[in-house]
Amino acid sequence: MVITGFLGDTFAASRLLKFSTDSLFVPIAHSHRIFTHVRGPNGFICNTMMRAHVRRNSPEQALLVYTLMRDGDVAADTYTYPILLQSCSQRLAEVEGRLIHGQVIKVGFDSDVYVGNTLINMYAVCGCLGDARKVFDESCSLDSVSWNSMLAGYVSADNVDEAKWLYERMPERNVIASNSMIVLLGRSGHLEEAAKVFDEMPERDLVSWSALVSCYEQNEMYDEALRKFKEMVVDGVLVDEVVLITVLSACTHLVVAMTGQLIHALAIKAGIELYINLQNALIHMYSICGELVSAEKLFSSGCTLDLISWNSMISGYLRCGEVEKARSLFDSMPQRDTVSWSVLISGYAQRDRFADALALFQDMQLEGIQPDETVLVSVISACTHLSSLDQGAWIHAYIRKKQMKVNVILGTTLIDMYMKFGSVPNAMEVFRAMEEKGVSTWNALILGLAMNGFVKESLATFSEMKECSIVPNEITFLAVLGACRHMGLVEEGRRHFDAMSRKHGIEPTIKHYGCMVDLLGRAGKLTEAEELIANMPVPPDVSTWGALLGACKKHGDNVMGERVGRKLVDLQPEHDGFHVLLSNIYASKGSWDNVHEIRGMMRQHGVIKTPGCSMIEVKGTIHEFLAGDKTHPQSEDIEKMLDDMTKKLKMEGYAPDTREVLLDIDEEDKETTLFRHSEKIAIAFGLLTIDAPTPIRIMKNLRICNDCHTAAKVISRAYDREIVVRDRHRFHHFKQGSCSCLDYW
Repeated sequence: MVITGFLGDTFAASRLLKFSTDSLFVPIAHSHRIFTHVRGPNGFICNTMMRAHVRRNSPEQALLVYTLMRDGDVAADTYTYPILLQSCSQRLAEVEGRLIHGQVIKVGFDSDVYVGNTLINMYAVCGCLGDARKVFDESCSLDSVSWNSMLAGYVSADNVDEAKWLYERMPERNVIASNSMIVLLGRSGHLEEAAKVFDEMPERDLVSWSALVSCYEQNEMYDEALRKFKEMVVDGVLVDEVVLITVLSACTHLVVAMTGQLIHALAIKAGIELYINLQNALIHMYSICGELVSAEKLFSSGCTLDLISWNSMISGYLRCGEVEKARSLFDSMPQRDTVSWSVLISGYAQRDRFADALALFQDMQLEGIQPDETVLVSVISACTHLSSLDQGAWIHAYIRKKQMKVNVILGTTLIDMYMKFGSVPNAMEVFRAMEEKGVSTWNALILGLAMNGFVKESLATFSEMKECSIVPNEITFLAVLGACRHMGLVEEGRRHFDAMSRKHGIEPTIKHYGCMVDLLGRAGKLTEAEELIANMPVPPDVSTWGALLGACKKHGDNVMGERVGRKLVDLQPEHDGFHVLLSNIYASKGSWDNVHEIRGMMRQHGVIKTPGCSMIEVKGTIHEFLAGDKTHPQSEDIEKMLDDMTKKLKMEGYAPDTREVLLDIDEEDKETTLFRHSEKIAIAFGLLTIDAPTPIRIMKNLRICNDCHTAAKVISRAYDREIVVRDRHRFHHFKQGSCSCLDYW
């Protein structure tokens, strides 16, 4: 046509261009070349080219054609402006849309219903609902598209009130409008109203049913979602991929594999079982429900697997405890995304394989994959469990360097980590820097401060929390009562305990009663503590009785201690701690026959006393020590330091508390035994390897003994070192001869 000159004929050129733009196999660039060869294009040809650009997702080119159109004095018509407004909607180009609106008014096309509808849609899509409503209200002629466009704007903006007002005044409520209202009402939690709209519809389509089923699923009403889906199938409505994925999600949450299998059969019957999104939903459902064989079969037979398929299968393996299979599948992945790493790292952490979680995180760093919040939370938790402060602090530094947002979950995890390492200033820094704080964040701070001996600050934080209108929960009061028991604040503890139900409507659980028993027992109010146990509305557990037994041992009430100890040994004969406490009570009385009896019972039940173990981190490596340990490569240096410590302690006036060694041996042997406790060995190693002023941080699996507590205070003064010991109950910050617990623990 170029050679023959027919391209100069307007009609012939318009037919060729329309054929080219309507043919999906013809590139848009080729159609545009035809357009540029047309001499004197008319309005139809320009509109055809602009419409093609909008359809082919290159809306900015439509505006360029319009510019050429105006330069060539080609008159725009009522078809031109809707195309231009659609291009603005696609690009969210509000400013250009307003300029075109001005042109529309100037040429007098604002009364055209088609132009008005595209204006309403453009403003609504750009989030300018006020302008869209103004166009709607001022329009001389409205049709169903006008009403639906305005309604769609309110639905997209989640403006329930305006959407309801408009929907109620629609002259004709068609299926599209009703479906939009069901989606909006369901998304906003107005389920009864969504169901009412559905029930009042004179006719429904697949979207109507899918929207209502999705409403129930989104609002965690999974049984109702399945019931409504069953009605849909009985009603003869053909199912599609979207609704099946929704009901499979409901099956997954309810862990009903049999129902999921029926959905699978329905997908096969409908011929859509090979859709990748549906296959992924099925793999996830089978994995969560523990049907690994079915999940593996789907995964192995999948023709078009994507990353979600691989990640779902790995997640399924981990959920079912098949960690090695999960790792093998991870290693064989053709490509991985952040989710792939996150799933496996989180799986390792949840299965207490913290060292593997950290190792995998290091591999992730080497591959240049930036971790997300889930990965960081898992890795920080792993550092906490492994007592690796250096690694945890490095991860926090990484978060700051990458300028990642610290949300509630990540921030709370960081606070918890620092508090469990006794690094209170760092925890406070994280807390103050957080823009958003949840109740869990406040709980972590209150509990952490109390554990570290900052009881006054802990209770002040609780008051500040209430002033900030944060509603406390059960965990909050466990933290508050824990703070009171760490310092023996009996009256304040009683006040908070009473306020739980009276002011906050929270009924105390067995754990709250256990805290009160411990609080009273530590304060020496043993009779009151025993009476509280007797009058509890719930049966006492072994932990509650154990708190009373520990208090009896502390205050030397051997009569009550023996009675409570016998009860606990009978209740839980496999618990080593109760046997040891009872044995110690007998030993303190010199009742060695009873001591031998208890030890005989331990042997009979196969009960083995948990050995005391102290851990210390030096240059990123965790070192563990047991009592009397001589297996460490630097044991000779440690022995010399222990001897030096012994001399300095005696010069400072320290005398070993041999009452802590409840064995029938002479005093000299008792002193030797005391000086080989695991925490003293760890302190000696810390003095050798950690330079001042860095604190010596030690984690112990059992409660620190009185003698080690006294010795640590003297060592902190004699060597001018800060020593932080975390035992199974709390932190002890030793500095210049005193402890943060004020000798109350």
